[in-house]
Amino acid sequence: MEHKGFTVWFTGLSGAGKTTLADRLAPILRQRGLKVELLDGDVVRTNLSKGLGFSKEDRDTNIRRIGFVCNLLTRNGVVAVASAISPYRDVRNEVRGNIGSFVEVYVECPIPVLAERDVKGLYKKALAGEIKNFTGVDDPYEHPLKPEVAVNSSTETVDQSLAKIVAALDRLGYLPTPPPRASHHP
Repeated sequence: MEHKGFTVWFTGLSGAGKTTLADRLAPILRQRGLKVELLDGDVVRTNLSKGLGFSKEDRDTNIRRIGFVCNLLTRNGVVAVASAISPYRDVRNEVRGNIGSFVEVYVECPIPVLAERDVKGLYKKALAGEIKNFTGVDDPYEHPLKPEVAVNSSTETVDQSLAKIVAALDRLGYLPTPPPRASHHP
């Protein structure tokens, strides 16, 4: 049976856990018989958006490009799972409007926790003023006002967050019913 495509859009600050959740969600969706493509913000930046900087205009262009690919996949019956900081609300809403079948997942995490778990030390540098235009520090991050799902990686385990996301996708009617388990009734 052919399933309808949709986009799951993970947004949140750098290091909040977007990619981790996206990577863990993909196999769950595949087990349900869906075709899935992952679009990670960092990977897209090195391929599709090579040469773009971090100005508002360049960030918006990057998000529009990811959204364009998600739209192509979605309308062809594929589930697009995108994880990108996507700091600006207006361009996220624009992408939502273009795609239609769009599930926004806000991955929340407070900056002190992010700075603590930051392996590359980017938050410490940004907080010290060594990196400019760092989202959430000296560049804005506009959190979603009405995301379909909100998870908090500082208070939930990955499994708890994943369960919330899958439950929301189910509730919204995006997931095919899992195959019935074989019963052992006589």
